[in-house]
Amino acid sequence: MRGAPGQLLAGRYRLTDRPEPLRADAVDERTGESVLLSALELPGLLTVGQDVEEAAAAQADRLVRRVAAVGSAAPVAHPRLLRGVGAFVEGELLWTAEERPVGRTAAELLADGPLPPYRAAEVAADVAGALRALHAAGLTHGALTAESVLVCEDGAAMLGGLLAGVAEEALAEELGGPGGRRRYEVRATLVGPVAERWPLDGGPAGDCWALGVLLQRLVTGRAPYPERNVPELVTAVRDGRREPAVVCGPLAPLVERLLQPDPARRPTAEAVRGELAELLAGAPEPVDEERAAAMPVLKPEAPLVPRRRGGGSVGARAGRSARKGGNGGASGAGGGAKPPRISPALLGPLLVGGVFVLLALGIAAVVLFAG
Repeated sequence: MRGAPGQLLAGRYRLTDRPEPLRADAVDERTGESVLLSALELPGLLTVGQDVEEAAAAQADRLVRRVAAVGSAAPVAHPRLLRGVGAFVEGELLWTAEERPVGRTAAELLADGPLPPYRAAEVAADVAGALRALHAAGLTHGALTAESVLVCEDGAAMLGGLLAGVAEEALAEELGGPGGRRRYEVRATLVGPVAERWPLDGGPAGDCWALGVLLQRLVTGRAPYPERNVPELVTAVRDGRREPAVVCGPLAPLVERLLQPDPARRPTAEAVRGELAELLAGAPEPVDEERAAAMPVLKPEAPLVPRRRGGGSVGARAGRSARKGGNGGASGAGGGAKPPRISPALLGPLLVGGVFVLLALGIAAVVLFAG
């Protein structure tokens, strides 16, 4: 989209940064909150006997009402669910607005590398809590991805993307019909080859399958299914052709159950949250990097010497040398020669002293025998 900081959309949302394609950060001037705006292009629908502009307006109205209905049914002020603000049409684009606290998406975190398993478990537990609330309200998320999970400054994860996902699904149905090849093609264009978006089934079980895909992505940095293109991805999901969950370490058993092709065998969002809480309760204590840096570094017993062919390890030989002789040094070129026990500088005085001792003993003996 074209735009610049300061531009006002829908008479309410003022852009705070130069927008990306179909995406913009803004401030809701009614509430003062930061929001994320996501957009979808609205191709005009040609209806027999109807004006093009009238058809486009009717289409836009249907989409906005459908998105707004889901937004109004979503739980309000849930601590792990980003609140959808609303939807509107402007400039041949369908916009959705969602609250946006300070943080980084899981996709942005993964750009720095995979997460440790227990950190991934913390993120997934928060997401499972948000899904549980949606499912209890009779809603399905349907758009769970690494992009829709926001990790806030305090480390807590929040699930967003609900209204944007509803808008995509509604537009796919508007353009392609309720089902069939045409809808699949439109949806493939809108969604792309993102594994979490292509479960074999919908509803809460489909959300839990997507959570299993996301968990494996968080731990390994990649999806368990190929994502080169949509047909290959959909075929792999249908055939169950994926990377084994064993790569997820302590999360492997849970991921394996979440990715079961039979939805009845998958745990619910509530069960997933409980299992992750138990796993985290037994997690090892994290390393305090500041304390580790402040700890003293132990020095070796003796200086390290180069390793020689046929000899033991460098550290072992240095330690043995230090223990055998208080002034131990390197052996000579002949190898194996022990260092002298008496310093050469002391040999002269010791010899002179010895002579005097022997003379004294001799004189004493003469006196005894003479006397």
